[in-house]
Amino acid sequence: MTRAGPEYRWLLPSAVVAPELPGDRSDRGRPRRTVRDWAVDTCAFLCAVLIGMLTADAMSQAADYPEALKAADQLVGVLACCTVWVRRRWPVQLASVLVVVTVFAPVTSGALLVALFSLAVHRPLKPAVAVVGAVAVVSSVLQPVVRPDPHASLLANAVTGTVLVLLVMGWGMLVRARRQLVVALRERAVRAEEEAALRAENAQRLAREAIAREMHDVLAHRLTLLSVHAGALEFRPDAPPAEVARAAGVIRDSAHEALQDLRQIIGVLRSPDEGAEDRPQPTLATLDALVAESREAGMKVTLDSRVGDPGTVPVATGRNAYRIAQEALTNARKHAPGAEVTVTVTGSPGEGLAVEVRNPAPVGEVPRVPGSGQGLIGLTERATLAGGRLAHGPTPGGGFEVRAWLPWPS
Repeated sequence: MTRAGPEYRWLLPSAVVAPELPGDRSDRGRPRRTVRDWAVDTCAFLCAVLIGMLTADAMSQAADYPEALKAADQLVGVLACCTVWVRRRWPVQLASVLVVVTVFAPVTSGALLVALFSLAVHRPLKPAVAVVGAVAVVSSVLQPVVRPDPHASLLANAVTGTVLVLLVMGWGMLVRARRQLVVALRERAVRAEEEAALRAENAQRLAREAIAREMHDVLAHRLTLLSVHAGALEFRPDAPPAEVARAAGVIRDSAHEALQDLRQIIGVLRSPDEGAEDRPQPTLATLDALVAESREAGMKVTLDSRVGDPGTVPVATGRNAYRIAQEALTNARKHAPGAEVTVTVTGSPGEGLAVEVRNPAPVGEVPRVPGSGQGLIGLTERATLAGGRLAHGPTPGGGFEVRAWLPWPS
């Protein structure tokens, strides 16, 4: 939890500066006094001394006030005023003792009022505190009976003492409630800051995942084309110059397209709201170009599109379908080279858009590609986030298929 700044800490009570609610902590965890606490303790001590002196002066005017009793009252009054300095550590014990002592030594009345105030501030209103308050009211009634005041009647002293006890206890409970409100608001503010930080961190994580998924979908296809043509040049160094030039051209074009896609993604990171309309996004209408590009790389791809007008497909749905077909063709190129791939697209408004990419078993042994499976995980997440579903797995003949369904509102 955040604490008050150093420039304001000395102005606050130690119970508010501490992370716990006032009165709900153990004495071993009692915080150190602030400058404000020292000032308040000094004022409380002086008030207790002043009330004790006024009471002693009034009692000394009684005719039957022996010197021995006067000396005893003064000693007890000094000790009671000194206990004011430890009222925060033992508020219940101190108030309980002074409630009894005040009946026989009225000079401790000031210290009792200070102790009752601290009791109400630093301890919740539990049975022990309520009992001490009730006993204090009874003590204020018994005190003028045991030690009558020569200047006031018994009823006046009893009423005055009872009112003072109730006022001090009520004031203390009001101060405690205000401190609890301040601490509760501070904790709420800290929790709000922590929750905001968590939301920001979660948003950043989701953004990173989306960017990583987009980079994988975009660059994996281009880099696979580079790998295929570079491998062809490596294994056929005696190829005719025309084929070498054609493969080099495809490599150059693929590298250029990969750089363009990478620049677009980095541009989104740097300025997500600027120039977004200038960056064309793939849709279902550009699926033909993707298939043509794969055929130029040497793949055998059959496209069966049963959607009458791909331009009517929603942009987000078409882009997701394009990315699913792109990743499936990339996987077929890596894991089943030379196999014929069939891409089937069906759907209509209200029924949804279905994309199916299927390839037979590869010919010969195909080495395992490191990091396989990550693209399919990303496709599943993409389809789920779009409100659709995606399934993938081997076919009975040893091939592989990817089936996806995306919503297409009517």
